[in-house]
Amino acid sequence: MERVSKENYYLDIAETVTERSTCMRRCYGAIIVKNDEIISTGYNGAPRGRKNCADLGRCTREALKIPSGERYELCRSVHAEANCIISASRSETLGSTLYMACRDPKAGGLIPDSSSCAMCRRLIINAGIQRVVIRDTKTDYRIVDVQKEWVEEDDSLPADI
Repeated sequence: MERVSKENYYLDIAETVTERSTCMRRCYGAIIVKNDEIISTGYNGAPRGRKNCADLGRCTREALKIPSGERYELCRSVHAEANCIISASRSETLGSTLYMACRDPKAGGLIPDSSSCAMCRRLIINAGIQRVVIRDTKTDYRIVDVQKEWVEEDDSLPADI
């Protein structure tokens, strides 16, 4: 019997976490792992006590035809990565790995080339998370070295600075 790789084992769990998402556009699931121990999990959904899009039956950003990746201030959800970080202490997240999966709630399949938004990248950096592993297919994934790809290659700076 062939064992599943450690990365795909944790990505399978992150993908299962997507099933708790209440977003009508994208269902994200994330887990933080350190020393082969799951520290926390998170999915995208409205803040505790507030109505979520799935219960309301509408998405403001979708109704306004806002493209993916824009105008997050109109979104009711807290992102999966943020919820994961909120549920852990910084001492637990220092040097950890965040595993993330995203699926389409309408079609049900995985959404390849998903990534964290600019705000979640900032949270990941400040939490001291070392790597982000993102699922593209059932067996394929990408590994982001946070220091090299999101800190040193700071895409938040204008090109002329």
